[in-house]
Amino acid sequence: MQIEPLAIRDVLLVKPVKHHDNRGFFSETSRSDVLAASGVTAQFVQDNHVYSAERGVSRGLHFQTPPRAQGKLVRCTRGAILDVAVDIGRGSRT
Repeated sequence: MQIEPLAIRDVLLVKPVKHHDNRGFFSETSRSDVLAASGVTAQFVQDNHVYSAERGVSRGLHFQTPPRAQGKLVRCTRGAILDVAVDIGRGSRT
């Protein structure tokens, strides 16, 4: 996996590497040791899959505070997405 930090603290772009052969491809979509090496220590305890039939679909705005705070992992398997992250912390530059 290729992991790239983005402008907002704790927001990373994780790009799985595809290994192709004549049957198709194989790709690791998540691997805890590689994520940990990039500073991701959270355990992912829930995984949801959403399909949007139409272009331009907007989905929820998420904000949680402890003890119900959650990390978010977004994956696009086909097409394109626009995922917006906003740091609303006091004094944040982002």
